[in-house]
Amino acid sequence: MITTRKQRTIADSVAVEGFGYWSGRDVRVEFCPAEENTGVVFVRQDLPGQPRIPARAAYRNDTPLRSNLECGGATVEMVEHMMATLGGLQIDNCEIRVDAAEMPGCDGSCLPFVEAIDTTKIVTQDAPRRGAVVCETIRASRGNTWIELRPPTDTELSLDYTLDFGPGPIGYQRLRLTVSPDAFRRELAPSRTFLMQAEAEQLRSQGLGTRARFSDLLVFGPDGPIDNTLRFKDECVRHKILDLIGDLALADCDLIGSVIASRSGHHLNAKVLQTFLTKSQTVGRSRRCA
Repeated sequence: MITTRKQRTIADSVAVEGFGYWSGRDVRVEFCPAEENTGVVFVRQDLPGQPRIPARAAYRNDTPLRSNLECGGATVEMVEHMMATLGGLQIDNCEIRVDAAEMPGCDGSCLPFVEAIDTTKIVTQDAPRRGAVVCETIRASRGNTWIELRPPTDTELSLDYTLDFGPGPIGYQRLRLTVSPDAFRRELAPSRTFLMQAEAEQLRSQGLGTRARFSDLLVFGPDGPIDNTLRFKDECVRHKILDLIGDLALADCDLIGSVIASRSGHHLNAKVLQTFLTKSQTVGRSRRCA
């Protein structure tokens, strides 16, 4: 175990309302202060007994195109943007109280959650934050998509992500970034979920995402976003890094290392993290980093 810094929480509860992209169901999310060593815990207030679902890799339920958690039969879905917000802002202890399974999509970014949290204060607590150093290169791959965790070149987590869609409106994008709360707010939080028009129409034909409009996120046609405009020229790769931060936040500790990825998504992000946690024996009976 190493100590990276002091743990942090928020001073007061803040809420965000919206609807789930997949289900179309209205949902209210309340970020609440939590005691030291609580970690991030989702609370399903709409279910009997208000079951608690820890936001840790051991509870991840592998689902295409999103990150879901399950504990004792209770689930929360599409948690990556909330986890990215808390991970990016270095908020370690937080209860997230929800009244539906799927988290709100909002505008497809972390900005609504960051703006809500910024209406209160982030509080430094007395307990040390646990950290885990990447000591050897760990790789997960599938076809031409891959991700590697490598030993650190600094004392923080650095990310290097390449996105290559070939000819077309998205094309080739690459971004290298050292994660910090300021960098997350400025460079990543406003970047939105994206998909191609054909993917969006296929999902709608399956009865999914029917409430979401093209203006609610980035849907790319042949000439670029439909009914929307880019916030960054390379917004797509920024959002992939945002998702990656959310997936790695399920380590429930600070990772110290370098992450190099090419077109990696939630499945590979989770796979490389789980391999790292297993190899470093940071997941034990307490399911905490050591």
